[in-house]
Order: sequence, then structure tokens, then C-alpha cells
Amino acid sequence: MSQRLYLDHAATTPMTDAARAAVVDGLVRWANPSSPHAEGRAARAALEAARRAIAAAYGWRGETLLTSGASESLSVALGRTTLPRRIVTAVEHDAVLRAGGDAAVAPVGADGIVDLAALAALLAAGPALVCVQWANSETGVRQPLAPIAALVRDAGSRLLVDAAQMPASVELAGVADMVALSAHKRGGPPGIGALLVRDLALLHPSGGQERGYRPGTENLPGALGYAAALGEAEPDHGALRARLDDAILRSGGEIVAADSPRHPAIGSYRLRGVAAAAQLILLDSAGFAVSAGSACSSGSMKPSHVLGAMGWDAAAGREVIRVSFGRTTSEADVDAFVAAWRQMAKTSRRAA
Repeated sequence: MSQRLYLDHAATTPMTDAARAAVVDGLVRWANPSSPHAEGRAARAALEAARRAIAAAYGWRGETLLTSGASESLSVALGRTTLPRRIVTAVEHDAVLRAGGDAAVAPVGADGIVDLAALAALLAAGPALVCVQWANSETGVRQPLAPIAALVRDAGSRLLVDAAQMPASVELAGVADMVALSAHKRGGPPGIGALLVRDLALLHPSGGQERGYRPGTENLPGALGYAAALGEAEPDHGALRARLDDAILRSGGEIVAADSPRHPAIGSYRLRGVAAAAQLILLDSAGFAVSAGSACSSGSMKPSHVLGAMGWDAAAGREVIRVSFGRTTSEADVDAFVAAWRQMAKTSRRAA
């Protein structure tokens, strides 16, 4: 190939032109937003305008705390909750499992969707903060947030949604009590995110900036870049992923959670008998950037806890790769990847 094709947008996606320009503007506005002088007040005004734009993009009418990204947002929510218990699902991101500590774990079925009866049983033990992802970063499986939210609400508990993979066009204002967001998944800069909070009484404050819930000088360039990125429409990749799904099936591959509701830009595929590590090397050599699972765990040799929770054995789980689309992904890109995947599968079968 004369040009590489990047198909790992679920890990991170390039900044939009508007986001880059906004970051530069933020660097020019170099003053500390917490300073009382005119320069500081100007920086503060720009920061608060960005905060309002981020909230508005998600239809949020509560508080917006700026963080370094979704992982920190999840850590703040789970680590400083005022609720006595925490519940997470078995397929949550590693950042949730780390921050959740001794949280109770709600199982999922083979389809990757949380077992509502099991969740209801866990909720019966008393009020809790329940963390559920909008869409899984490895498989793309989307959770049924409306019925989950109803269960949580009826039990007197509160819902935290990991929305790192969620497009800004989706509104959770009437569903979630807290929402964790990340800019670099949406065309913004790395190092900035947000925790949307319906009521700050849900969190123990720690002192410092961000209304006393996050110490440290505010990241003005990041906030401006994030707000600018959210102002640009995101394409719907449903047709592209369907095209890829169909081609993989016809080529003898297997789709993870094929019958589940999935993120339109994320697909996970198994090539039986070929380790994901080998697939990544072959595809990288052919000019394609894809991954095995989430970026935070793809460098590890341990089996995916997500696939394990769905009933996959370790050997099968090690044969799965993830393909994810971004703003620039086209049909031609998908067709080129399919051709490379078919060649890889053909070569591997001959070798076997």
C-alpha cells in the first residue's frame, strides 16, 4: 500500500481542524483561569464558555467538572461517591474495575448485555452507585440504558454512565446521574474530559479547582479544543460496519456479539486458528492500523476480561481483533481492509 489506513479510532481519533485551532487559541490565552487579574479573568471567561459548550453538546443541565479524561472522571465518581455501595458490570473498562475496588459485579450474557435480573438482585442490598458503559470499547455492544436506569432509580440508587465511546449527539440528561466523557475519542485533544454530575451532593469534595472537586490548574487549551470538536457533526457509520460485517462473515470470519445492538463504528472479529497478535503484525505490515481489544489492554498477553465475561474461552478470545471507524473512514477503506483480511485468512489457512 502507498498509504496507511487507520482503523483504530476507538483508541483515539485525530483532532479536527477546529479543535487544533482552538487549542492554539488556548495556548495564546496563557494566563491562569484562577488568577484575579484581567488576564486571568479573560482566561476564566474562555474556560467557562467552553464548559457551557461541552454541556450543551450533550444536552446536560447539571454540573460539568473538567478532568483529564474519562478514566479520571470514572475514578472521581467511583472513588468519591457519597453512596455506601458500588456496582459495576463485568464488561466495564479496566479504569472502572480499578476504581471500583470492592464493587459488586453484575454479570452479562453471551450477548454482552447486562443481566437485568442479576442487577436487580444486587440493587436489593441497598443504595449504590451503578456504573454501566454506553458502549463497550472492545466489542461495541451497547447496554440498554433506559431499563437499567429505571431499575436503578426504583431501587433508590444512582447511575454513572461511561460514555467515552458515545457520540455527542446522544443525550443522557434524563437517564444518568453522572456521565464520564473523553475528548480524544471525539476529535478533541488528549488530556481533557469531563464528569457530568446531576447533583454535586453525590460526591465528596477534595478541595482545589473545579468547584472543589479536582485540584490543579485548569487545562484551558484542552477545554477549548474539546468544545470546538463537539461543534462538528459526526458521521453515522452503521452502513460501513454492516458492509464490513457482511464481508467478514462471507470470508469465514466470526463477528463478536453479531446479534447484539452495537456501536456503529466498532466491530470485533475472530479469525479462527490465528492469534490476534499475528493478525496485528500482518495487517500492520500491509498498512492497516487496528487493535486487539481496548488500547489500554491490547499490549497485554492476558485474555480479554470482556470476552471472558461473555463466555469465550481464553484461546478463542486471543483470536479476536477490533476495527473501528472515524470521521474520514470511507467505503474504499473498508473494502481495502477486507481484501487484506481475506488474503491474511487465505495465507493462514494454507499454512495450517
